[in-house]
Amino acid sequence: MELKSIKDAFDRVANKHKLSHTKTHEIVHMLSQELDKALSLMQDTQLDHKSILVDAKKLFTDKSPAAQLESAEKELNVALTKYPKVLEKQLNPEIAKAYRTNAEFDTHVVNQIIANFFYRQGMFEIGDCFVAETGESECTTRQSFVEMYEILEAMERRDLAPALNWAGANSERLKQARSDLEMKLHSLQFLKISQGQNSQEALSYARKHFAVYADSCLYEIQKLVCSLLWDKNLEQSPYSEFLSPVLWDNAVRELTRQYCNLLGESSESPLSVTVTAGTHALPVLLKYINVMANKKLDWQSVEQLPVAVELPEEFQFHSVFVCPVSKEQSSEDNPPMMMSCGHVLCKQTITRMSKNGAKTSFKCPYCPTDIDSTRCKQLYF
Repeated sequence: MELKSIKDAFDRVANKHKLSHTKTHEIVHMLSQELDKALSLMQDTQLDHKSILVDAKKLFTDKSPAAQLESAEKELNVALTKYPKVLEKQLNPEIAKAYRTNAEFDTHVVNQIIANFFYRQGMFEIGDCFVAETGESECTTRQSFVEMYEILEAMERRDLAPALNWAGANSERLKQARSDLEMKLHSLQFLKISQGQNSQEALSYARKHFAVYADSCLYEIQKLVCSLLWDKNLEQSPYSEFLSPVLWDNAVRELTRQYCNLLGESSESPLSVTVTAGTHALPVLLKYINVMANKKLDWQSVEQLPVAVELPEEFQFHSVFVCPVSKEQSSEDNPPMMMSCGHVLCKQTITRMSKNGAKTSFKCPYCPTDIDSTRCKQLYF
């Protein structure tokens, strides 16, 4: 969605409104001053009242305040008239044109994705209602997400026991994922104890739980222990960062990410990611479809987009290789192949350049090396 044109149109309306308001204020102020001046003159019995009124009328005729107000209002009305048209053009496109009637649509899979979205967002009653109304079987991940939200709700109450129990039970798997979640949770528990003015208990907790992290988190451990010296005035200490709620927010995000990871789920909802990515890609698709319609081409028959759809980095989950010769994206049937010279082409390009295997060697299109097609190696990203 191209919001820049909407913003520009809105800014034009806002500017015209500001100018109209300023102009109206100036004209009213001028009229008020001239009327006050005329009334002041008329209070003098020595002057001709009729001539004063004639002069005032002439002045108003020359200034033509009504025409000035009309001009300012006209410019504002023009901008206001155009703005809804911009909104209609940008916000109400015929998005149905981008739908492909020949695309496979598995209702069961879509229902499962939607139900899973509700559960991972903690909306269990809505998810159960949706499953019941669609007649789908209960998602296998429902109970796991119930447990995750019980842990997160406990963390909101500053109760770390459920989170520590879960992290302890999955300690080895968290280490394999190179996550420092367990250390973060122990750090928060240590700070919670120390802020309760119980330094001795906090030291005992540190001795019991921090030793295993001494190699990887020594600096952090040293800071935590030194903060005990300021336990009665931590906010004025060099360690005031330990009072920040950001520490709890980071722990919640890391626990959610790792919990989903151990379930085999992505840290972000697939439905949310898909919809958000679609809002980025849809304007490009709609423009391309309009161009195809003008050229009398069929959108339904296109197998690969001839235009690039640029997505932000958060939507890029794996490496993509585009053959520099054919300009086609690699796939399972057309994987990237590295030649002996180090340059990489897609398999189908190499096949075409070797005349479908009739020639065992050919020239690399990027260097003068003779390439043996039988010695090309498939690359895996």
